[in-house]
Amino acid sequence: MERIASFCVDHTTLRPGMYLSRRDGDVDTWDIRMKAPNQGDYLTTTEAHTLEHLFATRARNSRWADHVIYVGPMGCRTGFYLLTRGLSDAEALELTTDCFAFMAEYDGPVPGASEAECGNWKDLDGACARPQAAAMLQVLRGWSPEKMRY
Repeated sequence: MERIASFCVDHTTLRPGMYLSRRDGDVDTWDIRMKAPNQGDYLTTTEAHTLEHLFATRARNSRWADHVIYVGPMGCRTGFYLLTRGLSDAEALELTTDCFAFMAEYDGPVPGASEAECGNWKDLDGACARPQAAAMLQVLRGWSPEKMRY
C-alpha cells in the first residue's frame, strides 16, 4: 500500500502548534497538535473525548460554522484534526483560537453528554479538559499563519 501523507511528517521534530496537514481540492485538514509526539504525555481518553464535544460544538456554532466540515481527535491522543473549506490560514487560526479560548473557560454541562446523544457519554469531564485547552490556547496565541507549515 502507498504510505499516507500523515505518516510522512517527521514526528520526532513535531511540536505543539497548528499545521496545514493537507489540502484536498478546497478542503484543508488542520493538525491541531496539542502534545509533542512520543514523549509520554498524551491526552487521556476523557480529556480528548470532552474536548472533542466542546471543540466540535463551538466550531459548528461559530461565525465560521458553514466552513467547518469535521472536528475529531487523533488516535494517538496528541491532538485533533479540523477540516475546513473556504477559510484563509488566518481565519482557520482565529477559529481554532476562539474554540480553545471557549474550552479553557467553559464550566457548564458538556454538550451531548447523554446516553441518547453519545456512545460513551459517561466518559466526559469538563473540569479535566479545561487545563489542556488552556495550555493549547497559550500555544495558539503565540502562533501565526507563517508557522502553519510543517
